[in-house]
Order: sequence, then structure tokens, then C-alpha cells
Amino acid sequence: MNYTNITVAGSGVLGSQIAYQTAFHGFQVTVYDINDEALDKAKDRISKLKARYQEDMGATQQEVDAAYERMSFNSNLRAAVSSADLVIEAIPEIVPIKTDFYKKLGEVAPAHTIFASNSSTLLPSQFAEATGRPAQFLALHFANEIWKNNTAEIMKHPGTDEKVFEDVIAFARAIGMVALTLHKEQPGYILNSLLVPLLDAAELLLVKEIADPETIDKTWMVGTGAPKGPFAILDVVGLTTAYNIVLAKAKATGNPNLEKVAELLKTDYIDKGKLGVATGEGFYKYPNPSYEHPDFLNS
Repeated sequence: MNYTNITVAGSGVLGSQIAYQTAFHGFQVTVYDINDEALDKAKDRISKLKARYQEDMGATQQEVDAAYERMSFNSNLRAAVSSADLVIEAIPEIVPIKTDFYKKLGEVAPAHTIFASNSSTLLPSQFAEATGRPAQFLALHFANEIWKNNTAEIMKHPGTDEKVFEDVIAFARAIGMVALTLHKEQPGYILNSLLVPLLDAAELLLVKEIADPETIDKTWMVGTGAPKGPFAILDVVGLTTAYNIVLAKAKATGNPNLEKVAELLKTDYIDKGKLGVATGEGFYKYPNPSYEHPDFLNS
């Protein structure tokens, strides 16, 4: 693996985390997004990660500042990838947007650059041809709060070059991840193949008016010993991402219950600016959500 310069395309919650984690482990990182407004939000989001690394990882002030100094920000795609050895894509889970992005990326990135998608639900084979370099393309999926939940799922498609696969596995380890290798394509990878059915079931219980989010979460937490229930997890994931995923499923299946979930997420939460932890409110209010209160499981 001869990666030195990494570009992260998409500066949302997880894109910002991927970028900072990579810089923290010594790589030069360029963050790309579609405009300067998005990048300004990313700078603020990433600056707040410094305290989390100090609190959770025992990092020093010097270490977190040095990591930020290894980062640059650019809204011009050609410039952002001009020296990239690896581009990690973390843009919205919407097929036409990703397809268009990869077509543009393939035209401006250097010939040696490897492309990796952080998509949590979509398969690399869906975009391989659009990249113009299918042998140099695969999936590299991270979990939220990457510095603590340090999984990296590396999934190739049938046309991925084996050396590219091995190099990205090595890169994942180099940035402090536990590299989890998938040798065949699987919708949802490993983590979301396990997680998404739980979240789907919780959302359906809600739209069917079986129980409220707190009761559903409490049931899961008491019954399994898990630190968070499904609606707390959805707040961490972000309700915009959750909405895009369930909307795509609703359109693909015509399932009216999934359509109700999508409508609920949009009208009751997204339209009101309740996007989850990132905005201070989703299904719970932050900081200090009720599920963290000592008496939550007993109330």
C-alpha cells in the first residue's frame, strides 16, 4: 500500500469522521463537498471531534490539533482529487447522485487513484462502470462514531483487482480499524445485514402505533442488555440517511407501511429540523437523552 493523500468526498456526519480519523493516523486528507457552505459546517463538525478524541481515546491537545492541520477543504472536485491516492465517497444514499458523482470523479481523478464507497446499503457493482475504472473500485464501509466503533467492512465486486482489495484492507488497518473482509457482494454488508432488520422492525412498530419510541427502545435494552435501542441508533445514524434508505425500499417494493415510515420521518422529523444527534433532536433530545438517564429502564 502506497497511499499518502486521501480525499473524502462528502462531509456529512460520517464523512467528517472518516476524514478526521484518517488525518489522526498521519495521512494528508482533503475534504470535498459541493460548496463552501457545506465545508464550513464540516469544519465546525470536525473541530468538535477533537474533544471526543481526547475524552474517548486519551489523545493529547497536540495530537488532535496536528490531525486537523493535516486536513484541507475544497469544493472544486478536480482540485480536491488532484493528488489523491484514494478517494472515499460518503455522499447521500441516492443512486442517481452517486452515479453522477462517479462519472465526474472518473474524469478528473489521476489514473492511479483508487475509489472506495462508504455506502451502507448499495453495492459497488451498481457504480463500477460509472467510475470508468471498475478494477480500482470497491466498498469501504464504516460505522458511526468511527473512533470507538472501529469496524471497516471492505467488500469487493467481481471486477475488483485483488491487489486493490488487499491494499484497502491494509489502509483500513493503518487508520486504526478492525478490517472485516467480504469476498462476495452482500446488500447491507455484515453490520447492516444484522442492524437494518432491527431498525425496520422498530419503525414498523411505530407507524402501526404498537408502541412509542421510548418503549420500543426500552424493550430492546432490557431484553438484550444493549446500550441503545433502535430509535437511539437511528438518531446517531441520522434521520436523513434513514429516510433515504426507507424511501428507496418503499419505491422498490410498493410496501404501504414503508411509505408510512418515510412520510413519518419526513413530516414529523426532517421537515422540522429534527435530524438526530447532529441537530440536537431526533427521536430524543441531546445532549442527555432520556435513554441515558439512570432510571430510564425502570420507569
